[in-house]
Amino acid sequence: MIGGIPGLVWTPASASPEAPVPLVLLGHPGGLDRMRPRLEARAREAMSSGFAAATLELPGSGERTPLVGVDEARAELREAILSGRLPSADVVDRLILPLVEQAVPEWQAALDELLDRPEIAGPVGFSGGVISIGVRLARVEPRIVAAGLFAGSVVPASIMEEARLVTIPVHVLLQWDDEGNDRQAALDLYDAFGSAEKTLQANLGGHTGVPAYAGEDAARFLARHLGDPVA
Repeated sequence: MIGGIPGLVWTPASASPEAPVPLVLLGHPGGLDRMRPRLEARAREAMSSGFAAATLELPGSGERTPLVGVDEARAELREAILSGRLPSADVVDRLILPLVEQAVPEWQAALDELLDRPEIAGPVGFSGGVISIGVRLARVEPRIVAAGLFAGSVVPASIMEEARLVTIPVHVLLQWDDEGNDRQAALDLYDAFGSAEKTLQANLGGHTGVPAYAGEDAARFLARHLGDPVA
């Protein structure tokens, strides 16, 4: 448990109170048990750069209390995608905004606890997960200095506006043929970021076809901004 929420923490052997390390927050689409193999691989990559890593179970996922209305909105989203239609703004808001409103304060509380540990000192990076959560965290959490985001989920219009207020470096990964993602909306979100340093990496392939080198590039981005001496 981290801040009272189910979660996982990985710390490299080099970390100690005398030599505290930066931290990477690992976002994911929900279900720690299902996502654990991929999360552990990402954590190993972070630790190889000398960073700690941590993740939380998403609100409404795993054994957590379901979020009212979210499952219904998710079913409507799937129906729209299967029928070749773009989901309505109402469906997107009902699906994503409850996650953002609950998850972001939870991540901030987790940061309070994690940065109290003597072997973890920051700076902090955010990696992956539901992109709207990453956008909100990048906007409101000053302890996060860089964000590597995956354009793999729908984005409410209000989050698009928040992106204009994001100023930290961002690295956005886009799968060009992602069957469940609106490519133009992803490009519009990237364009909206107010960051002076922002990178878009687009690769051919569907949602689960992310090439290994794309993940390596995202790791190098975080290493550069979290102070890895070999990056």
